[in-house]
Amino acid sequence: MNNILILANDNSTIYNFRRELLLRFLEDGYTVIVSVPSNERNKVFINMGCIVEETSLSRFGTNPLREILLIRDYVKLIERTIPDIVLTYTAKPNIYGSFACQKCNVPYINNITGLGSAFQSNNLLKVIMLLLQKRAYKKSQCVFFQNASNKQYFEKKRVVNSCGALLPGSGVNLSQHQFENYPENDERIRFITVSRIRKDKGFDELFEAIKTISLKTDKVEFHIVGWYEDDEYQKKIEYMQTNYSVKYHGNKTQDEVHQIVSKCHCIIHPSYHEGMANVLLEAAATGRPILASKIPGCEETFDEGITGLCFEVKNVKSLVETIMRFTDLPYAKKKNMGIAGRNKMENEFDRQIVVDAYVNKINRAIKDKENL
Repeated sequence: MNNILILANDNSTIYNFRRELLLRFLEDGYTVIVSVPSNERNKVFINMGCIVEETSLSRFGTNPLREILLIRDYVKLIERTIPDIVLTYTAKPNIYGSFACQKCNVPYINNITGLGSAFQSNNLLKVIMLLLQKRAYKKSQCVFFQNASNKQYFEKKRVVNSCGALLPGSGVNLSQHQFENYPENDERIRFITVSRIRKDKGFDELFEAIKTISLKTDKVEFHIVGWYEDDEYQKKIEYMQTNYSVKYHGNKTQDEVHQIVSKCHCIIHPSYHEGMANVLLEAAATGRPILASKIPGCEETFDEGITGLCFEVKNVKSLVETIMRFTDLPYAKKKNMGIAGRNKMENEFDRQIVVDAYVNKINRAIKDKENL
């Protein structure tokens, strides 16, 4: 029996987007070991049949000593669990997990879900991140990317070579995110944004757009789901709720989000950067049109004018125009965009595509290891 070790920085990264992959491994007879920080929800992995190894990890910390200790902890974990292959997700496990695998001479596969905020400006942090990742991925069996732009960027910077491969994001579970009938035509258009509430997710532009649109029409509502990471955005959310047609739902589970999305006519995603926007895949699977930034990781999720509309990133005027353009569309057109979006998800983003790609890479890597 073969062991698969999975490294990630939090529970939701695996549970929300890779649960089907874990179930496939278990069905195929693998022993699946999941390494994530301590969380009450980790028991869901145990209930599935996985082994949980909780690892201390700070998602945003930059203390060099803590980072070195994380590599040490991963080395000890690998030596204790003796995996045949290691799968890594998110920045720190991708880098430090790879270093540990190299030290222990264990094959590994990485998944890059996006470039992250460190790559949005030219500074020392960006240089360091590129150097670390170039070192980390040099012996990888495969580095999966979620959009072609990110893959091309890393190839141009010579961070990865022929080991890079493209996936349709994390895919979408079409059964969990089932199609929902379009809301009735009640003369009000309800928009929803589902995201962490922070600057690089485009909330400053969204708030300014809402203010402008509120002067043009009273037939729109804006719903927001997510969590804020600082007091500044808590105050902004409270101000928008008090003064405009905005309803903040707080942080919700995937099933709760699905129910809120089903009552809305369209999703808005004004993010600055994405690997592949899972919330857009899930909303489209539900049958809701997409309004999103014209950036890699969003553009792939819809067909312009058919299943959604794009706007220029960081551009309030473009965002306002796009929201108003959608608002003025005939009801039947909005509804048909949602239906076409569901069809796109079925044809291009079924999560089973992602599962099959991983299984093929893992089987090949384990076979190559056994033949050494």
